[in-house]
This record gives sequence, C-alpha cells and structure tokens, in this order.
Amino acid sequence: MFDFSVIWSSLPALGIGAVVTLKLTVLVILLGTALALPVALCKNSRFVALRHCANAYVMFFRGTPSLVQIFLLYYGASQFEAIQRSLVWPVLRDPFWCVVIALGLNSASYTGKTLASALAAIPRGFRDAAFSLGLSRTVGFWTVDMPLAIRTSLPAFSNEVILTCKATSLASTVTLLDLTGTARLLTSETYAPYEVFISAGLVYLAINYSLMLAMRRCEARLSHSH
Repeated sequence: MFDFSVIWSSLPALGIGAVVTLKLTVLVILLGTALALPVALCKNSRFVALRHCANAYVMFFRGTPSLVQIFLLYYGASQFEAIQRSLVWPVLRDPFWCVVIALGLNSASYTGKTLASALAAIPRGFRDAAFSLGLSRTVGFWTVDMPLAIRTSLPAFSNEVILTCKATSLASTVTLLDLTGTARLLTSETYAPYEVFISAGLVYLAINYSLMLAMRRCEARLSHSH
C-alpha cells in the first residue's frame, strides 16, 4: 500500500541530494560552456586539421553514452600508473570531479556544435559593418558575432541545461549521493521504491521547471534588448 509518510520522511535527505545535483549541474555547464567556444572556433576554422579534430571530438562524445564516458574516466584512469603519479590524480580519483569532467566534455560537444552553427549563420554584412566602423577582427568578434550567436543559440542551450541536470543522475553509478543516489540509498533502507522514487522525480521536476523558467526569462530579456 502506498505510504505517504515515506514521502515526507524522505524529503530532507532528498533535499541534500538535490544540492549535490545542482552543484554538478552548475559545474558541468560552466565547464561545457568554456570548452564550447574552442570547439566552435575549430569547427568553423579555415584550417582542415582543426575542423577534423573538432568533428572527431563532437562525434566521439555525441556518439557514445555518457555513462561509458564516466566509467572510462573514473575506472579507466586508475589503470595507468603515470596518471596515478601525476598532478591530476587527486582530481581524477574523486568521483565528483570525474563526473563533472566527463559530463562537461560531453556538454561541450553539443553546445560547441550549436554555437558553431550560430556563428556560421551570422550574415557577412554584420562583419563588414563592424570593419567599416574601424573595429578589429577580435573586437568585432566579441562585440558583434558572439552576442548574435548567443542570442541565436540560447533556446538550444536552454535544452542542454535541462538535459545536463537529468544526466547528473548517472553520478550515482560512481558512488555519489546525488538526488538519484540518495533515492537508491533510501530505497534500500525503507523498501519503498515507489514512494522514494516518486519523491525524487518530483524534486527533479521542480528543479528542471525552475531552470526552464530562468532560461525563458533570459531569452525574453535578450529578445527585448534586440
């Protein structure tokens, strides 16, 4: 029989797990966004080698499951003694940062491709106008190209934020007590999987709905500033 008391008793622990989920989401998005620009620039580069490298990067991370990428980084890195003796080992032995890095690299492949398409779609007339005003290529890129590309790619980026939040549930597979990991732990303690995972699902829904509203507000502000 469905026990509503389990839902209420699970919420405090799920709230703590939700904080971990939000931390993962923010850090993954920050890393993915930072890496997306180099990926986009390489995809649009006039140098063939850079385009091939960017396309291979995007193909690998979009063509393989995120779970496999997390396992390769978390379990695979520990197999190499050179990595264990390196300066990056304190980071790679921590499951939290392995999830951030793996999902961040994955997010960069999607955001980078979207940004590359947005940059390529900017009419040449905008660049010519910036040049006629005396702006250098670098200044024109940051003051003209990037604002236009961000405005164009923001709807797709909003979807990426939501997908990233849901993808952080994979962190539970490498012992992290995020929202999903906490729900699994509570299930083993209460033997009430329906109640616990329904509660976890409602928390995910609340988080993603809040993120969606925030991104819509950003889109509306950019639209009004146009």
